[in-house]
Amino acid sequence: MTSVGNIRTAVLLPGTGSDEIFVRAVFERPLAAFGLRVVAPPHPRGEAVVTGYPALLDRIADGSREPLLVGGVSLGAHLAAEWAVRNTHRCAGVLAALPAWNGPGGTAPAALAATASADLVTRHGLDEALAMATRGVAPWLAEELTRAWPRHGTALAAGLRAAAGHPAPELADLRTLTVPVGIAACIDDPVHPAAVARAWAEALPRSALVETSLAALGADRESLGRAAALAWLRARTGGEPGSTGSAQRNRPT
Repeated sequence: MTSVGNIRTAVLLPGTGSDEIFVRAVFERPLAAFGLRVVAPPHPRGEAVVTGYPALLDRIADGSREPLLVGGVSLGAHLAAEWAVRNTHRCAGVLAALPAWNGPGGTAPAALAATASADLVTRHGLDEALAMATRGVAPWLAEELTRAWPRHGTALAAGLRAAAGHPAPELADLRTLTVPVGIAACIDDPVHPAAVARAWAEALPRSALVETSLAALGADRESLGRAAALAWLRARTGGEPGSTGSAQRNRPT
């Protein structure tokens, strides 16, 4: 087992419209291999999704004797990085899986997708919107949405809109973040473009990027967690800022 020093806890946050079940499926076993306990809190409801998670990270950090490893998927990665920028002294690093944009979401594919999903829910109701959203998508994604969306209930549309309107860290802010950051991207994901992950990696002083694929994620949720964990380990041990590797060739064991 690779040593990660005094780090014992990783707090991981889900993406827009997702849930802690997906986060655990992605990260729990890959991080357990390094002796790290995953905390994946339930999502705040509605608009509170963008304020509740940072407040929760504050509370967990206040009660911890060790610095926290934080991170998440998509919106979760944005919120974790945003918190880390403000709390470098309490942060051991960031696991940023599938960052979707930097700065305002604007016309970023993930922001547009979240807004479109919110519109579907508002116009058609949850059940019909879910049927429309899962029609023709990959089976694994349909499975995740079918479980997660109903768990948000009537707060889903508000949460989707809040996520779409919440800025990710600016690249200038990322340049000030001195903790190691592991970034995972899927090269075949049009909603979370790999170019965004590469821009994050180039801006961050201590970072590494490992690329995987949606095809791998569909077959094995842990493939994304392994990619992020491997990237973080490389960033910790002095890999070149912005360095890139392949999760398919290099997996932590």
